[in-house]
Amino acid sequence: MTHPAPEPAGEDLLRRMAPQVLGALLRRYGHFDAAEDAVQEALLAAARQWPEEGRPRNPRGWLIRVASRRLTDQLRSEDARRRREETAAALTPRDEFVAPPPGEGRAPAEDDTLTLLFLCCRADLPAAGRIALTLRAVGGLTTAEIARALLVPEATMAQRISRAKRRIKTSPSPFGTPADTADREQAQERERAARLADVLHVLYLIFNEGYTATSGRELQRADLATEAIRLTRAVHALLPDDGEAAGLLALMLLTDARRAARTGQDGSLIPLAEQDRSRWDRDAIAEGVMLVSEALTRTPLGPYQLRAAIAAVHDEAASDEDTDWAEILALYEVLIRLVPGPVERLGHAVAVAMVHGPRRALDLLAALDDDDHLAGHHRLEAVRAHLLEMAGDRAAARAAYAKAAGQTLSTPERRYLHSRAARIAE
Repeated sequence: MTHPAPEPAGEDLLRRMAPQVLGALLRRYGHFDAAEDAVQEALLAAARQWPEEGRPRNPRGWLIRVASRRLTDQLRSEDARRRREETAAALTPRDEFVAPPPGEGRAPAEDDTLTLLFLCCRADLPAAGRIALTLRAVGGLTTAEIARALLVPEATMAQRISRAKRRIKTSPSPFGTPADTADREQAQERERAARLADVLHVLYLIFNEGYTATSGRELQRADLATEAIRLTRAVHALLPDDGEAAGLLALMLLTDARRAARTGQDGSLIPLAEQDRSRWDRDAIAEGVMLVSEALTRTPLGPYQLRAAIAAVHDEAASDEDTDWAEILALYEVLIRLVPGPVERLGHAVAVAMVHGPRRALDLLAALDDDDHLAGHHRLEAVRAHLLEMAGDRAAARAAYAKAAGQTLSTPERRYLHSRAARIAE
C-alpha cells in the first residue's frame, strides 16, 4: 500500500536502502553478481515508479520484493537452474541464511547492511579484495572512487573487484559458518573478530570519501559520511568492548563535527585554521571525546583511538592559535610507530612544522617523494606547498600549490590550491 500523494524516490533513501536490499538477497539466495544486477533493476524501478505512484510505506520491503522477483526470474533459466542445483548447498546454507519471504515472518536479527559488511570481509579473500568489494557493495562507491581512495590505478581496482567476486562465486561456503557447528554462535563471533580490522578500515575509507570527495564539484558527500557513521555505530553496538570500533566512531564524530564550517556559501573550501568554530557540532564533539577517552583508559591502544585523540585536541581548542601542537606531535609519534603509513607520516610532518619549524618538516617530506602510494597524489605537494610558504620560500610554494592543483580531481580543492598560489603571487 502506498501513500495517496506521490513523493520523489529520493537518491539518499535509495543509496541507503541498496546495501540493505543486497544483503537480504545474498542471505537468502547467494549469487553475488546476479543479486547486484537485481538490486540495480529494483532501484531503477523505484526511481521510475515512486515519483508517480508514491513511496511505499515499507520502501525496503518493496525493493526486496522487486529485486527478489528479478533474481528468481533470472534463476529460472535452464542454465542458471543447472548451476543452482550443482551448488545448492553452498549457495543457501540451511540454517543461518534461509530467511522467510520478504515481508513475512520475523526481521533479520541484524541490519542487512551490517550483515553484508561482514560477509564481504571474507577471510579467504585477499585484504585488498575485501576492502574493494565492501566499498563497492556497501559503500556504493564507483571503481574510480575506490581507486582514488586506496591510491591505486583504476584498472588495478577493477581487477581486484572482479577477482573478489569470482572467489565468492566459486567458494564452497560463500556466506557463513557451517550450520552444523555445535558452537556456531561462538564461531561466528570469532569470525567477526578476525574480519573486524578490515571492516573498520572499509568504514574509514567510506567516511573519508564522504568527508572529502576525491573527485567532483562538491567538497563533501554528506550521504557517505553519514552512512559510514551509522554503520560504525552498528559495529560499536555489536562490539561495545572493542576499543578500535569506539575509536573509529569517535574519530568520525570529531571530524564530521566540522562539516558545516568547511565550505563557504559558494562551496569553496575553508581550511581548518580559518573555520568559524562556532559552527562546529558541539554535541558530536562531546560524544567523540567521551568515546575516545573511555577507549583509551580501558582498552588496548590502537591507531583509530590515536587518530581520534588528535582530532579531539583540534576540536577542543578555542581557536587555531590555542591548538596544543606539542600534544598532537606526541600523539603522532606514537601513531607512526604503530602505523608508519604515508598519510600518517604526512600528518606527523605538519605537526613537526608547527612545533619545530617547517625546515625540519620539509626534510621529513623528502623521504616520502619515492613512496609509491603518494606518487602523483596532490596531498603530498599540498603539504609541501604549505610548509614552503611557512618557510618563506614563496616561489617554490607557489609552484608546489600549482602542481598540487593539477593533480587533484576535486574542483573545490583545485580552486583552493590555485587561490593559495595566486595569493602568494600578489
